Amino acid sequence: MRLRLTIMCFVFGLSLSASAPVKKTFTDAEQQQISIQTPGLFEHSDAFNVDFTALKDSEYSFPLPVGKTVLAKHNVLEIHTSAGDAVKAMFDGTVRLSRHYGGDMGNVIVIRHRNGLETVYANNAQNLVETGQRVKAGETIAIVGSRGGKAVCDFSVMVNGGRINPATIIEPKSHRLRRQTLLFEKAEKGVNVSVLGTPADFDDAASSAEPTDIFAHASTYKWNLQLIDKSKWAYPLPGAKVISPYGGKRRHSGVDLKTKPHDKILAAFDGVVTRSGSFSGYGLCIVIKHDNGLETLYSHQSKNLVKTGERVKAGQVIGLTGRTGRATTEHLHLEVMYKGRRVNPNIIFDHKAQALQPNTVTLTKAGGITSKRNTP
Repeated sequence: MRLRLTIMCFVFGLSLSASAPVKKTFTDAEQQQISIQTPGLFEHSDAFNVDFTALKDSEYSFPLPVGKTVLAKHNVLEIHTSAGDAVKAMFDGTVRLSRHYGGDMGNVIVIRHRNGLETVYANNAQNLVETGQRVKAGETIAIVGSRGGKAVCDFSVMVNGGRINPATIIEPKSHRLRRQTLLFEKAEKGVNVSVLGTPADFDDAASSAEPTDIFAHASTYKWNLQLIDKSKWAYPLPGAKVISPYGGKRRHSGVDLKTKPHDKILAAFDGVVTRSGSFSGYGLCIVIKHDNGLETLYSHQSKNLVKTGERVKAGQVIGLTGRTGRATTEHLHLEVMYKGRRVNPNIIFDHKAQALQPNTVTLTKAGGITSKRNTP
């Protein structure tokens, strides 16, 4: 299995955690208005995530594969191409709107997707699909129109009626889909979009750690850190100070903790060791999978004291600090991961107090993770 643990945006396929089902019929307003809220999108939760890493190649298409892009005003991506070119649907979905608008809009198509997003294709010379029609990614939906003597399609992505920067979803120059998980959170004005971390760049060893099925009866799991018994957790490096935080300009994938050479490193929670050995820049590295599916990574050790497949307890000594791998001083590099994506360790640990945060962490079956401070 390849670990690809992505932020705290809290603050990691179109088989996604869809919030609103695709409708085969739409209201008159939905068929007439381009920007309109999606019914039921935030009915059950104020946030949802979309995992673009799960999409097959056949489930994505750039609207005009040979076009050149210019990011215009209002989060519209102008795709310049040749006259007569076919406009393609980006993802599978259902046509919500297909009609003619005046001005620069021309003929417009809006497609609603099962992941809660909508894509807009404007300035078409001719629409080739009708409202309510199901379309596949890569299916021809229109013929590109012209403006100022140039063939151009005005493409945009909407969430709940508001346009977001399409470069969040795709790489405009290469036309590639960004393989990442995005978190969409309802805000007072519009929707906030965050990237759930960055993929981990190492292969996991074969794992015998099958976490408890915390989603047996629900698709979300709330983990109140304040209710964890003291015997069930430990700060990984007691007495340490932070010498390099998570994120920042270096996009640091974890937090670096320093005490003294060969100091004892402790397992943060009960779990099973899924990796124990040397790996590239991590040096001597340990990964522990915990019962709720969360994983912690400890690296740069001078010595590992546990083996792959071994069951460990919270507070158990698992290694000694060192500077193996890419390290300039003896320290512990700590990462937290969920469903293959890195998460800011600060949502779990208060490093200054060396305690658990007064937070409730919500995990979703689809791989979402959010954190909210508990109210007194």
